[in-house]
Amino acid sequence: MCGITGALWSDPSSAIDHATLNRMTEAIRHRGPDDAHTHWDIDHRDGQGRSSSVALGFRRLSIIDIGGARQPMCNEDGTVWLVFNGEIYNFRELRHRLQGAGHRFATDGDSETILHLYEDLGTDCFSQLNGMFAIAIWDQRRSRLVLARDRIGKKPLFYTHQNDRLMFASELKCFSQVPGFKPQVDPAAIDEFLTYQYIPHPGTIFKGVNKLSPGHFATFSDGNLSVQRYWDFDPQYEANLSHDEAVQKVQYLLEDSVRIRLQSDVPLGAFLSGGIDSSLIVALAQRNSDRPIQTFSIGFPDKDFDETAYAAEVARFVGTDHTRFEVTPDGVSIIDKLAWHYDEPFGDSSAVPTWYLSELTRQKVTVALSGDGGDELFAGYERYRALWLSRMIQKAFPLHHMPGISLIQRLPDSSKQRSVIRRGKRFLESFGQSPARRYLSWIQIFPETLRAGLYNDDFVKRLPGDDPFEFLQRAWDRSGDRDVVTKASLADLETYLPCDLMTKVDIASMAHGLEVRAPMLDYRLVELAASLPSNMKFRGGRGKLILKDAFQKLIPSTVWTRRKMGFGVPIAGWFRGQLNPMLHDLLLSPDARIHEFFQPEALKTLVTEHESMHQNHCYRLWNLLMLEKWLRTWA
Repeated sequence: MCGITGALWSDPSSAIDHATLNRMTEAIRHRGPDDAHTHWDIDHRDGQGRSSSVALGFRRLSIIDIGGARQPMCNEDGTVWLVFNGEIYNFRELRHRLQGAGHRFATDGDSETILHLYEDLGTDCFSQLNGMFAIAIWDQRRSRLVLARDRIGKKPLFYTHQNDRLMFASELKCFSQVPGFKPQVDPAAIDEFLTYQYIPHPGTIFKGVNKLSPGHFATFSDGNLSVQRYWDFDPQYEANLSHDEAVQKVQYLLEDSVRIRLQSDVPLGAFLSGGIDSSLIVALAQRNSDRPIQTFSIGFPDKDFDETAYAAEVARFVGTDHTRFEVTPDGVSIIDKLAWHYDEPFGDSSAVPTWYLSELTRQKVTVALSGDGGDELFAGYERYRALWLSRMIQKAFPLHHMPGISLIQRLPDSSKQRSVIRRGKRFLESFGQSPARRYLSWIQIFPETLRAGLYNDDFVKRLPGDDPFEFLQRAWDRSGDRDVVTKASLADLETYLPCDLMTKVDIASMAHGLEVRAPMLDYRLVELAASLPSNMKFRGGRGKLILKDAFQKLIPSTVWTRRKMGFGVPIAGWFRGQLNPMLHDLLLSPDARIHEFFQPEALKTLVTEHESMHQNHCYRLWNLLMLEKWLRTWA
């Protein structure tokens, strides 16, 4: 696991010099604290006499073949160069095949496998890789730079194309080290951020800077950039499998996904929350290990946000070497760290416990398995249950016309994590909308009407005509005529999962030099789960049924029946306590940077309503606070 950066250019005035590349590489030292190297190929001329130059930078976190496999890495004749962030889990199988075809290997790692595979297949090689990756390849013969990102978007890859130069990096902060790089904040990105709490791919917070979308590769040659998709699943396809056949496939693929992710030359462990997904991953990892797996959970003084007792129960049942960390989160100090590391405005408050868990886990191991992906693949979120229920009720009753609904909606909100009033109000407010709009109303941070009342007139004029909802709608529509639970879960798989969850985990873990692997998101399992009929995963308002059918005896029975907890922190109380002075100093002060976009009086109203407990605006205020901190740090 590493950090990569670099550039390709033809005009000498666009050159990236040694000092600049060193700064770009040093900016992501945290992603690879073990080693650093760079490579230049200056004024290379191809067969047609065209000149191009390339600079590649690499920071290494050593996981496999610790003493070898240094990057940037080249093939035997030095005509293909690679920098690569990630892990390829099927590299030994691919290596054996390549050796049979005559390729010779000088290292024992997975990086060289990518090089030789590219020599044979060109850009078709990416579809052969099972893993998580962000790759940059300098193909000297073709005078082209090739970028690729893994199918699910576990590893980030940013790029910017200006004039004849393409720059790329694992994190946006690398570009800030380049003289003259002064991008403008994109108003549309702010509108998207307040909607989703993240900025959807392929855009970023800056105009002219992009994320490479999951499952895509890009080629840049002779000043021309082309982006293409190399992998997709068919969201309209529904497999014709019997229940027993589906169970057997899930059993085999999930266990195999865990098994191949246990490869490591450094200490390896697993996150364990005590929920279904992390418990299954831990149980399967333990079953495939000859020694107790190290597992880690994090607890908080507020019992509404602490599920470590469940994790301890699973650890005893499975037989792991378990460590429970307890922290008292310091909301004031961590906000600065999050703003610097996340590079873009990022509003998912569960980044806080993820940050602490990664920091503490790294004290014991270098690699950790996680249960990410299970909710999207197997319909585990409670919002899927709400969507299913609302669909049934809407068919039977015109509930939005029933008396008493407006009275319920005026009731004061609660700061408790599972407030019945808060959840009920959100549920009722969505009736009368299309299923996709209804779903957006439950996942969005700022509804459209609230955003409109927040923006000042000048900012409204700068906004394009695009509706942030279109990002979700496009993913939703790809599922065709399938049921609403399937449409929602597969839409999340393409939107929320890569843009929010994968970003959250990658940045929080790599900030501490920790590699996190997600067996649930093996692309083979993703393709299978996406094709399963909804009733195999979700019935009667309950999800993950096929996981229970496949692995019921592997973990304690209480795990299957207990209510799902979110991975969060008590930010509602923070804003009335330790974060209240910061809230006033940053959002309501005359020099607040967000006043460029928002009306001060509208901000004050949000703060006042939250402080008086008339409304629970905690997630909205957190997003605004993170935006303000980001503007002060990076803009």
